[in-house]
Amino acid sequence: MTESPHPDAAQLLALYEQMAVIRRTEKAAHDLFMSGLVKGTTHLAAGHEAIAVGASTALRDDDYVFATYRGHHHALARGATPEECLAELMSRATGLCKAKGGSMHLTKASRNMLGSYAIVGAHLPMAVGAAWSARLRGTEQIAVAFFGDGATNIGAFHEALNLAAVWKLPVLFICENNLYMEYTPIADVTAVANPAADRAPAYGIPGEIVDGNDVVAVQEAVTRLAGRARAGDGPSLLEAQTYRHFGHSRADPATYRPAEEVERWLKHDPLDVARGRLAELGVPAGTVIEADERATGLVQAAIEAAKNAPAPDPREALTDVWADGGAAWRT
Repeated sequence: MTESPHPDAAQLLALYEQMAVIRRTEKAAHDLFMSGLVKGTTHLAAGHEAIAVGASTALRDDDYVFATYRGHHHALARGATPEECLAELMSRATGLCKAKGGSMHLTKASRNMLGSYAIVGAHLPMAVGAAWSARLRGTEQIAVAFFGDGATNIGAFHEALNLAAVWKLPVLFICENNLYMEYTPIADVTAVANPAADRAPAYGIPGEIVDGNDVVAVQEAVTRLAGRARAGDGPSLLEAQTYRHFGHSRADPATYRPAEEVERWLKHDPLDVARGRLAELGVPAGTVIEADERATGLVQAAIEAAKNAPAPDPREALTDVWADGGAAWRT
């Protein structure tokens, strides 16, 4: 965890390199899908890296993290390796979930990254439950739920915020607002300008907006709001404004997005923003290039390792699952 909300040059370079690893892992997922090595679909988070990295470095290792099906970046930010993630996408035995989860369900339970969820908004009440557990156990852990702008029009979003506020739980809700709920502009179907932050006052909790493409801004905001939750001041809601570089999924060419909008956001790429900050801190361009090269080498090695990993043993299909359908676990 970064100790200071204002990273120095070395800390910021580390954040940049982590984002570069995530960006290259996402690109690898895209290329492997196009070459037929990843089945099903993928929901890429290229463009969202600063949210995952900035938030994760502001949290404790034992804090709980919940993500959506667009969750590759959160799994990687919480300690999953590119090899584990790519192997999972390719249904290899060495995958993060032993080939049982795939792209939409990356989970790193050993680091309290408690899943990526395919049902929009379904994990928000679960994060509230995790926060309640932390409160009961007196651990000062917090729960963080990442979700897209589309989830703000789902009932579970409002139910989760309400209960968290009523019980004053240590949970932080972070909306990754990339402007589109699948293929529909969120602004076309939402009565408020800021779909997450503008709803917070209805539940008596703080609602803030942050530049989701600036890793330092995200880190500072999450550091402050996490501290608030840990101090017993209850939940808060952070809306991180960002933009996905790909379509909703691999089946979506994203032709519905205006060309000028895409161009404007691509000029505000999270990696470029971080490079600009590094330059302001006097970090030589060659040092940044070396970080890029390390990231490229790491992901290239992960691709080869995942390709060469064995297929899962069918006899393992019923391990690590609850299968008997009974209720004995309740007693």
